[in-house]
Amino acid sequence: MTPRTRSRNQPPIEVRGSARLPLGMPAARFLELYWQKHPLLIRNAFPNFELPLRPEDLGGLACEDAALSRIVIHDPKNDHWELRQGPFEEATFAQLPEDRWTLLVQDVDKWDADVARLLDPFRFLPSWRIDDVMVSYAEDGGGVGAHVDQYDVFLLQGMGRRRWSIDSNPDAPQDFRDDVELKLLRQFTPDHTWVLEPGDMLYLPPNIAHDGVAQGACLTFSVGMRAPAHAELLTDLVDHVAEQLPEQQRYRDPDLRPAPTPGEIDEAALNRLCARLGPAADLLSRDALAEWFGCFITRYRSAQFAAPPARKRSHKQLLNALAAGATFVRHPWTRFAWVRRRGGATLFAAGNAYHCTMSMARWLCSERIQHLQKPPDEAAQDVLLALINDGHLALKRGRAK
Repeated sequence: MTPRTRSRNQPPIEVRGSARLPLGMPAARFLELYWQKHPLLIRNAFPNFELPLRPEDLGGLACEDAALSRIVIHDPKNDHWELRQGPFEEATFAQLPEDRWTLLVQDVDKWDADVARLLDPFRFLPSWRIDDVMVSYAEDGGGVGAHVDQYDVFLLQGMGRRRWSIDSNPDAPQDFRDDVELKLLRQFTPDHTWVLEPGDMLYLPPNIAHDGVAQGACLTFSVGMRAPAHAELLTDLVDHVAEQLPEQQRYRDPDLRPAPTPGEIDEAALNRLCARLGPAADLLSRDALAEWFGCFITRYRSAQFAAPPARKRSHKQLLNALAAGATFVRHPWTRFAWVRRRGGATLFAAGNAYHCTMSMARWLCSERIQHLQKPPDEAAQDVLLALINDGHLALKRGRAK
């Protein structure tokens, strides 16, 4: 395959390693030029590579309850992908097709000391950045499809041969297919293709699209990095901080004034919230903070919640019920609130957000039981139906008291 034209300031994409330099260069140079920047194929990274475990050992590990294992089967004729989760029975492997399947087992380094020793050449990285060694065994044509990883990975070929294709453009489209359980790319246009032999290693930074296909039976060792998402970091940090805060520290409003409109979360309330949350409030825009708080504060503190009706109502049923004089009754476990937004309001009902007009938000929050004086317009119908079908409002015949 003809690679796309590479920029002059990009380093070589292929080098040759040695026992002394598994990366084909000093670690400092690799980190400077390639780490989280560019992919790199290292031929002969592990000279005279000795296999630390056999395929049957991996299969045995996949049968352990505590091991994280998967099998991926591909039917190219129908472009169908099947994902099976372990643990597996020994009989499972005898029932697999002759080709185009892959067994993947996570954290093999935690189970096998010889596999763990594969991590020794990676000591130039902080040990806390290394996540695990995943091992995959594939029969001819086996693979997991074109995909991206959100973390750095070193793909070391251990047995047999595997053809790797990559799209080295980090800005390439990364839309996923919606017809398979796996996160496979909808579009994949590789610009480099290599066949890796035992001891060869491919380094890929995060978000580089790639696809590996076995050429005959093969075994591949994937050294993956620990790269927690920002959301994961923030959630754990907030939980940690929350554990340190005394129960007596609560939302307070000693400067409260009479509410001009029922249910509104006004600017004064949001200002108090920002003061309580401190720098954490700066992580969100004002609108996003208001939306989060509206969902949070209307969510009931116990496990009770409004249940959707057995059958959804239609626009026609809604209008017929209103014409017959039906009234709206709020579910007892649903709390309403609302905030102003550009062009209208956001209504909150038991942790859910609905966009509507300010007048409708005021109306819904004003009383537990409501009666409409005139038929609602189409936009109002949509909101009312959503609230009814989500279980927050019920239609009652006649004027409820």
